[in-house]
Amino acid sequence: MLRSTLRHTTVTALCAGLLWTAVPAHAQSAHDAHSPRTVASAQWADRATDAYRALQANLYQGADGHGLYLERAPRQAGDPAHSYLWPMREAAAAAVDMQQLPKTGPSYRRDATQRFDTVELYFAPGDRPGYQSYLPAPLGSGGDAYYDDNAVVGLSELDQYEATGDSTYLDRAEQIVPIVARAWDDDSAKACPGGMDWFDSPGNTVRATNVTALSAQLAARLYEDTRDIAYLHAAETWYGWVYSCMRQSPGLYVNDRGDDGSTDPTLWSYNSGSMIGAAVALYRGTGDAGYLDKAVEDARGSLAHWTQATRLHDQPAIFNAFYFKDLLALDAVRPDPSYLQAATGYADSTYATNRDTATGLFRFQPSGGGDYDATAPAETLEQSAMVQIFATLARATGQGRQPGHTAAS
Repeated sequence: MLRSTLRHTTVTALCAGLLWTAVPAHAQSAHDAHSPRTVASAQWADRATDAYRALQANLYQGADGHGLYLERAPRQAGDPAHSYLWPMREAAAAAVDMQQLPKTGPSYRRDATQRFDTVELYFAPGDRPGYQSYLPAPLGSGGDAYYDDNAVVGLSELDQYEATGDSTYLDRAEQIVPIVARAWDDDSAKACPGGMDWFDSPGNTVRATNVTALSAQLAARLYEDTRDIAYLHAAETWYGWVYSCMRQSPGLYVNDRGDDGSTDPTLWSYNSGSMIGAAVALYRGTGDAGYLDKAVEDARGSLAHWTQATRLHDQPAIFNAFYFKDLLALDAVRPDPSYLQAATGYADSTYATNRDTATGLFRFQPSGGGDYDATAPAETLEQSAMVQIFATLARATGQGRQPGHTAAS
């Protein structure tokens, strides 16, 4: 994803939404309807529901459109017919999160299943199989296989497997490991040998933090689910390279390392998050407290940076969705109220300032973050990000964690 804002051209939408018959998210039994925990969870669930409805009404292309999404709405001249893989993956991730909402989650199970069936339309077999950046024939002209896209598809497949127990999704996630593994570049002539290429092309000249950290997270989670030691070895190797070669300071990782030895020092919130998430998964899988200590150190260092001024606000919303999910994964094993405070602060602010109240769509700057722009199109990528953030907060607060809650460290 790294420079995906440049890579993914834009598309728009006038498309039919799904009909809803869900029980209202605020419906509660009498004895708990007014508890602070229940009220907070219900509010986030309502916001997730509203954002998801807007996504489906404005960007989803329906069964007649192969279950695909538009890149953005309103559509612009020259836009492709359907979204690129990354937005499609995020729409699938949004459906996974919706099906885990307190109370109403089961009503989204069919949506989540359909989203993953649609993601498979992007897969191309052959000598170098993988999910391509754009739909291969017959629906499109195909595109390069970006290894970060493939890693995040694998992570969503695992989310769906863990939510449903359906081994189909575990099998798909396992099939992605050989795809991302071929990106590993251990050419000893290059500075800091190791790391993963950004995309599958002879023209690739960078080894990317996001690809390598996300792949480490995927392998570590697969080790948790399968206990296959090969996944653990891969996760430790890939995580170790990013930690050794790309770490600028606790929680902050430079973007990529060029084959010429140069580094791109750009900082992104999801690079912070992916390393936290990988360390948490390694800790859960191995019980090695060293990984937990690294996750905590990176969380504290990254929060000290990202919560300054408008830094979180200016990040692409989808990068923040990754970051907050990884922080809350850490919170589940080593509670710290600052993680939920950061997520709720961003979510509240963005709901207040970037949401079009007439449509429920979120609008940002062309970067995918920043201030509201009434003239900007809404994007599947960022709309799905807001669904994920709200749904994740509904689940987290529904489990009893709230901003300001003091938890044991």
